[in-house]
Amino acid sequence: MSASRYDPHRLGRHGEEVVARWYRARGYRVLARNWRCEHGELDLVLALGRAVVVCEVKTRSSLRFGHPAEAVGAEKRRRLRLLTSRWLSESSFRADSVRIDVAAVVGGRVEVVEGAC
Repeated sequence: MSASRYDPHRLGRHGEEVVARWYRARGYRVLARNWRCEHGELDLVLALGRAVVVCEVKTRSSLRFGHPAEAVGAEKRRRLRLLTSRWLSESSFRADSVRIDVAAVVGGRVEVVEGAC
């Protein structure tokens, strides 16, 4: 992709789709994508049985500016916990357990850090 045609939103959507496929291949169901409220957005909300997994997806075209997962700092982790709590309170899904993952996508390769937050 040339610099003049670089579209970070398109890259991000592509990364979210790659990660959603990664989870589905492992038996997860996608409950929500790009769920929003006034406090922010959750990229993916998934279920495996009665377990809910929220996944923050970070996609980069290269490692030039560091690993994508490094972009999820303390403030972002705090916000993910807040948003997850909000999603659970508004959802009819009754979870037995909840986990927040971070997925990094570089060049189509997916790395998932389970329980990152």
